[in-house]
Amino acid sequence: MLQCVADMNLSDSYGKVGVPRQLVIKRDASSIPDAVARAGLTLPLVAKPLVADGSAKSHELSLAYDQYSLQKLEPPLVLQEFVNHGGVLFKVYIVGEAIKVVRRFSLPDVTKRELSKNAGVFRFPRVSCAAASADDADLDPSVAELPPRPLLERLAKELRRGLGLRLFNLDIIREHGTRDHFYVIDINYFPGYGKMPGYEHIFTDFLLSLVQSRYKKRSC
Repeated sequence: MLQCVADMNLSDSYGKVGVPRQLVIKRDASSIPDAVARAGLTLPLVAKPLVADGSAKSHELSLAYDQYSLQKLEPPLVLQEFVNHGGVLFKVYIVGEAIKVVRRFSLPDVTKRELSKNAGVFRFPRVSCAAASADDADLDPSVAELPPRPLLERLAKELRRGLGLRLFNLDIIREHGTRDHFYVIDINYFPGYGKMPGYEHIFTDFLLSLVQSRYKKRSC
């Protein structure tokens, strides 16, 4: 699904949107170091389960610091280059034409010093869940500033067309030290909207718009 974002080449005056380089590993953990080297991915790497089945494990992320530790991961999974983003991500809910953005705490930044000293795989359960809300936190304005609305509207429009979806959400991060360089790191179709503030009215309006659209078509 992230390939749809990569294919857009979305770049305008409101900012640039891309996806981190990534690699899918379906089996054989022992082959991961060689596969990562061939793909030219840079450590540290975020490991995400390939299958999201609603279980607690399907929401668990791992951060691998060194080549040797890659063999300790459990395929099938997606490996994604880690991008420092100030420890905050933006969860963008899309319901038809409506867009709602919330801030969530995320993985902390990794310095070059930490990367040189740390080794192993660190596991992070339930990153960016509703309990990790950062909307009321005292954050650096450069980290907390939401992505520009026009950029999100254009991105949502292109994804609705490219993916054929009207109910989905995005996890977006801003590269630390920049103001307008964003990465989409995850896309989920039909997510849990109960975690979205004001979801009742937004979702009801969406359902009513579908009914009205069908009624107009029948009347024509």
